[in-house]
Amino acid sequence: MSIFKIKGVIQNYAWGGDFYIPNLLDLQTTEEKCAEYWMGAHDKAPATLEGENFKLNELIRKDPVGLLGEKVYEKFGRLPYLFKVLDVNNILSIQVHPSKKEAEKGFALENEKGIPLSAPFRNYKDDNHKPEIMVALGDFWLLHGFKPKDELKETLGSTNELIHLLPIFEQSGYKGLYQFVMEESPEDTNRTLRPLIDRILTKYQEGKIEKSSPDFWAARAFLTFCPKGDLDKGLYSIYFFNIVNVKEGEAVFQDAGVPHAYMEGQNMELMANSDNVLRGGLTPKHVDVTELLKHVTFSETIPNILKGDLQSDGLERIYHSSAPDFELSKIDMNANSAYKTSTKTLEILIVLEGETIVKSDKESFTLARGEVFAATANTSYRIESEHAILYKAKCPL
Repeated sequence: MSIFKIKGVIQNYAWGGDFYIPNLLDLQTTEEKCAEYWMGAHDKAPATLEGENFKLNELIRKDPVGLLGEKVYEKFGRLPYLFKVLDVNNILSIQVHPSKKEAEKGFALENEKGIPLSAPFRNYKDDNHKPEIMVALGDFWLLHGFKPKDELKETLGSTNELIHLLPIFEQSGYKGLYQFVMEESPEDTNRTLRPLIDRILTKYQEGKIEKSSPDFWAARAFLTFCPKGDLDKGLYSIYFFNIVNVKEGEAVFQDAGVPHAYMEGQNMELMANSDNVLRGGLTPKHVDVTELLKHVTFSETIPNILKGDLQSDGLERIYHSSAPDFELSKIDMNANSAYKTSTKTLEILIVLEGETIVKSDKESFTLARGEVFAATANTSYRIESEHAILYKAKCPL
């Protein structure tokens, strides 16, 4: 087969939504939250060939060069990316991803210590980095890197409960500030943040705070993660990091070391094929502060909203990044248009809107909204549609 349909796997996490992914896939809504739809060959949840009891990761292992192409197989030894649809109904954990070099070191060290891969206190699940890019499917909100110096000083200085942190930031910079709050005792965290929450919570519940304010997200995070007991240190990050609002069709790339958290909306996400996450709060999961501090990039981040580069065919818009593992693009089909391409490695595409006909020299089939197909290396294929929007994942060569 040169092109074939695949079915991804829904991941049920507490921060997911009730409707978007089931509606996209034409499924009945379920009692479980549908957070992510994985379309790839990750061993944790590989896609399945439609109509066959065969997994994509198994297919690749049987013929890696045939599916991935010689260059990608030699460089990565596997499908180097993981393609997802995300429905973020509530705030995700504050997190940072390690570099490739640090992931290899950390993974090897924890293996030497005999820590099981399934251990909840394990930091490194594999030896890979996890850069990621997302394209918003509507209004989307996220935390992304430390605010520029003057903006952070303004935030600390104008928030009475945090004003005592201003001299620490002025004297010790981003690292000194972040390390101070992450290493303080739970009692000190409660003493600082409880008056802040008491001040903003009623206003939030009455709908009197704009989403552009950190008070909005801090109140929401409090209600989600710590309405009882100790306050979560991740609340500090909401005031330290950029609050970014991304509009439909806009993208954000997040490289190793950039602290971030998705907060609300739906997106297409493409990342390196890894599960390495170092958490910094807003989660019941393991937080290793010492390890986290080794990997955070302690400098200001100026959010770079990517618009994508429209290709000469007028149909495909590529969202370029520095990651060698993946390339994400949007294909916007209109009447009397046909998208034609020849692959160098395995490509995976999902239809977000409309209906299409996909053809190669050997196969032809129709794809409706929510359906996914893959094209193997060295394949020419054509997409025809009166109207459709697709997203495509591949490894750039």
